[in-house]
Amino acid sequence: MTLQVNIYRNTIIDLIIPIGIILVVGIITFLLDFKNYGKTYDYNGFGLYFYSSMHYVFGYGFIVCSTFMLTNYYLADKLSDKKNYEIIDKSSMPGSKHHREERKPLIRIDYDGKIKEIVFNHKYYERMDSYKYVELELRKGYFGFDIIENKKLNW
Repeated sequence: MTLQVNIYRNTIIDLIIPIGIILVVGIITFLLDFKNYGKTYDYNGFGLYFYSSMHYVFGYGFIVCSTFMLTNYYLADKLSDKKNYEIIDKSSMPGSKHHREERKPLIRIDYDGKIKEIVFNHKYYERMDSYKYVELELRKGYFGFDIIENKKLNW
């Protein structure tokens, strides 16, 4: 799951696209295989519909969405392009488990009309207010969604 979060953070994609993939695939698999689910598991009435829909949406939907995101990320173009973006907003988020006190800077930029949040290492937190620009090294993903290859804070 951590890998999926990191890949989502480094991919410039609207949140509605992965959510749409998850729901569409879940609904399609529900419609195609619902009768078999009822024969396999001993549920009746509301429980049958609830558990089977959760199984198909969370199971198959997330598998297809993860495959989509991983394919876009790992089969991206080799050529990269560097661009500078002005920082719109700055905030922070807590560090990982057992390192909650190490706050990570959360930088928001305007990426072609979309707000993108970029998380940096905790060592940049102390000087976070002095940074004005972010330099991104971008690659074009397999499905056309940009991938952040490298990121650097500038004054």
